[in-house]
Amino acid sequence: MAAITASMVAELRAKTDAPMMECKKALTEADGDMDRAEELLRVKLGNKASKAASRVTAEGIIAAHIADGVGVLVELNCETDFVAKNDDFLAFGKTVAELIAKNHPADVAALSALPLESSTVDAVRLALIGKIGENVSVRRFVRFESANKLASYLHGTRIGVLVEFTGADEQVGKDVAMHVAAMKPVSLSSNDVPAELIAKERSIAEQKAAESGKPAEIVAKMVDGSVQKYLKEVSLLNQTFVKNDKQTIEQMLKAAGASVQKFALFVVGEGIEKRTDDFAAEVAAQVAAAKQG
Repeated sequence: MAAITASMVAELRAKTDAPMMECKKALTEADGDMDRAEELLRVKLGNKASKAASRVTAEGIIAAHIADGVGVLVELNCETDFVAKNDDFLAFGKTVAELIAKNHPADVAALSALPLESSTVDAVRLALIGKIGENVSVRRFVRFESANKLASYLHGTRIGVLVEFTGADEQVGKDVAMHVAAMKPVSLSSNDVPAELIAKERSIAEQKAAESGKPAEIVAKMVDGSVQKYLKEVSLLNQTFVKNDKQTIEQMLKAAGASVQKFALFVVGEGIEKRTDDFAAEVAAQVAAAKQG
C-alpha cells in the first residue's frame, strides 16, 4: 500500500476542489495513483471534482495583440499579483506580444533569442527580474495569421481569448471571444474533442452507471448519453450562447451569416501550483486534527 502524504492530498484537492478527507480516501483506494483518485472523486462527487481551472494559483498576465492579419496571445508569469500589476511587467508583456506578431518565433526559446532593446528578449527579462525582485517567465503563446477576421477578448489580465472568424458583423467575433472566456470550451466542435478527454469521461460514466444496478443494455445507453452530453457541453458550437440562452453558438453564427475557424483560450497559471509546501503543512495539520477528533 502506497503511503498517502499530505502533499498528495493537497495536490488532489487543488485539482478537484473536493474535501480533504474525501481526497485522502480516494488516494488510499487508488493506492496513491493521482489520476485514478481523481476519477474516483468524479464518480462520487460529480463535476465538482473537475474544477481545476478555478483553482489556479500562479500569478501573471495574458497579453493580446492584433494587427495586419496577425493575432497573438501570450502568457507571462510572476510570483505575486502585486507584480502582475506592475507597469514595467505589463509593458514587457505588450512588447513581447508585438514581437511575436512581427517575427513569428517557433517557440518560447526562439522568442527569448529575438533582438530587443539592443539585447535580447531574455536579457530584458533578466533585467526586469533584477529590477522588480521577482522571477518572471514567458510561459506560452499562440499566433494566428489569416486572411479571415480576428478578434480578442481579455477578462482583466487573467483570461485571454483569440478567435478567427468570418462574417460582416465585427461584433460576432467579440461576442464569441467573450463567450469562450466565460464558458471555456475545449474544442470548436464535438468532433474535435481530444480522444483522451472522451476516454476519461466514458470511464467515469461507466463507473457511475455500474453503480446503478441496471441491466447491461440500460447501462450502455446511460454511458453513451453521458458522453454525448459531455461533448455538447465542452464544444463551442454546441454550447448555449451566453448572451441568448435560446440559441447555441452554431445557431447564432448561422443567423449572423458568420463562422468560426478556430479559437485559443489562455488562463493565467492554468495547471501551475504555487506555495504547495505551505498548503501541504496546512493539510497535514487538518488531517492530524481530524484523526484526533
